[in-house]
Amino acid sequence: MTDSGSTAAMLTTLVRLRDALQHVSLPLNLPGVDQQRTVQREMVDQLEDYVLPRLVQIDAPLLTVVGGSTGAGKSTLVNSIVGSLVTTPGVLRPTTRAAVLVHNPDDAEWFTQDRVLPDLERVTRPSTDPEALQLVPNTAIPAGLAILDAPDIDSVEERNRTLATQLLAAADLWLFVTSAARYADQVPWDFLKQAADRSAAVAIVLDRTPPEAVSEVSSHLARMLTSRGLRDSPLFVVRESGVDDDGLLPESEVAEIKGWLISIAEDADARGRVVKQTLEGAIRTLSQKSHIVADAATEQITVQARLKRDVEHEYDEAVDAIDKSSADGTLLRGEVLARWQEFVGTGELLKSLESKVSWLRDRMTNALRGKPQSAAQVSVAVESGLHTMILEHAETAAEKSYNSWASTQAGKDLVESAGYDIGRASRDFRLRSERAVREWQQDVLDMVRTEGADKRSTARFLAYGVNGLAVALMVVVFASTGGVTGGEIGIAGGSAVVGQKLLEAVFGDQAVRRLAESARRDLNVRVRALLDEEKRRFIDLLDNQSISTEAPEELRSVARRVDDLRFAAKSAEAAAASASESGENDA
Repeated sequence: MTDSGSTAAMLTTLVRLRDALQHVSLPLNLPGVDQQRTVQREMVDQLEDYVLPRLVQIDAPLLTVVGGSTGAGKSTLVNSIVGSLVTTPGVLRPTTRAAVLVHNPDDAEWFTQDRVLPDLERVTRPSTDPEALQLVPNTAIPAGLAILDAPDIDSVEERNRTLATQLLAAADLWLFVTSAARYADQVPWDFLKQAADRSAAVAIVLDRTPPEAVSEVSSHLARMLTSRGLRDSPLFVVRESGVDDDGLLPESEVAEIKGWLISIAEDADARGRVVKQTLEGAIRTLSQKSHIVADAATEQITVQARLKRDVEHEYDEAVDAIDKSSADGTLLRGEVLARWQEFVGTGELLKSLESKVSWLRDRMTNALRGKPQSAAQVSVAVESGLHTMILEHAETAAEKSYNSWASTQAGKDLVESAGYDIGRASRDFRLRSERAVREWQQDVLDMVRTEGADKRSTARFLAYGVNGLAVALMVVVFASTGGVTGGEIGIAGGSAVVGQKLLEAVFGDQAVRRLAESARRDLNVRVRALLDEEKRRFIDLLDNQSISTEAPEELRSVARRVDDLRFAAKSAEAAAASASESGENDA
C-alpha cells in the first residue's frame, strides 16, 4: 500500500474477500469442518475488526492488545503500566470477562465509533458482558496508543476464549503475557505460532518471575522464541514482587515496558512500521487461508453431489424395476391372473389358440357378452397388484437411501433433521400411488374409447366393450417385453397372447402395438413422477443447506487478486527504494 490508489484497490478487493467468505457455506458435518468453520469465522472477524478499519484509517492509534493465560497477571500489568486501576483483577477464574480498552482522551473518537471491533457494544463502566467493550480514557496513555486488556486465551468459558482470539486478531501489537510457571504451556505457544505465521508485531512479557530464576527462565524462553520464528520479538521480564495498596506493581518493574510502548507511540515512523508489519502479515495470511476455506467449500459441494447421486441411483433403480416388472409378466400372477382367466376362460381357449383362431374369436365374443362385472374385477386386481408393487419399491428406495446417508455423519445429520422417519415411504404415498394407478387405468379406458370411436357399432366392439378391451390392453402391457420364461409361458404369457388376439380382432395388430406402447409409457411417466416426489424429500434436505457451487472459485479468484495487489505493492516499494538509493549515490 504505497499510495492512495493501491490502498483503495486493496481495500475494495478485501471487501470482496469478506463478502466471498460470508458467501461460503459449510453446513455438512464433514471431518475437520469445525476447524474450517472456525477459520472462516476468524477470517471474517479479522477483516471487519482490524484489516478493513486499519486500511481506512491507517493513522489511527496503535492498538496494543494484552493477552495471555489465566493467572498470568495481565490486568495487574495493565494497571501498573497506566499507574491506576483501570481494569479489575480478581481471585476467581476467569477474571477478565469483558474487554477493557484504555486510551488517551484525545483519541476517544477513534474508539467510541465502531471503527474496530464493531460488534462489541461500547460501555463506560466495568462489565462482565463478553459482548461489551469498556472504554477507559486516561491521560497516562500517550496519544497514538491504546492498550486493551483481553480475556484469558485458555479460559474455561468458551466465549471468553473466542473473544480473546478475536481481540488478538484485531491488534496492531500483541503484548503477550505469560509467567515463569506457565511459559512452556501449549496454548500460549499455539497463539504465538499464529503470530509468527502472519508476521504480527509481538512483544513477550515474562511475568511473576522469581529473581533467582530470571536468568535461567528468560534464556530458555528466548531460545523457544527463536526456534519458533519470534527471534526479533522484544522480551521483557517482570520479577515476582508484592503490589502496593492500590494493587500496582513497583514502577521499576514495568518502567521498561512502559517506556518502550511510549517510544513507539511518540515516533510516527516506528508506529507506522509496527502497523505495516502486522497489517501486511494479516493480509498475506488471509489470502493463504482463503484457499483452505475454498477447499473446504469444494469438499462440501463434492459430498452434497455424492449424497444426491446415491438417492437418485436408488430411486432410478426403483423406477426401472417397476417398469421392468410391469412389462415382463410379473403382474400376470396371483389375483390378476385368476380374475383374467375367469374373464376370458383362458384355460379352455388356449388349447385351441394355435389352430382355431377364428373359432376362438367367436367363442370369446359369446363368452364376454354380459360380463362387465368380470372386467371390473380384473381392473380391481390390476389396481391392487400394481399399487402393491409400486409401494414395495418406494419403501425399498427410501430404506436404501436412508442407509446410504446414515453411513456418514453428514448424511446422518441430514436424515435426523427431517423430523420424521425418512427411511420409509411418505405417509400419504399409499393414497397417491392408488390415485395414480386409477388415473392410469382411466387413461387406458380413454385410449380404447378413442381408438374405437369408429368401431363402436361393430359386433366385436360391442361384444368386448370398452372395459373388456381396456383390461385386455393392460394385460398386454404387463407382458409387452416377453420376459416370462419357463412354465409361466403357458399361463401369464398365454394370457397376454389371448389379450393381444382379442385386441387385434377389433383394432388390428399395428394399433395394438401403438396402444400398448403408449399405455406403458404413460404408466412409466406416472411412476417416475410418484417416486420423484418421494426422492424430493431427500433432495430438499440437501438443497436447504444453501451450498453455493460458485463460492469456492469466487473466493479463490479474490484471493489471487489480493496476492496480485500485494506483489504489485512490493514491486513498487522496491522500485522506489532503488530509485531513492540511486539518487543518494548520484548526490
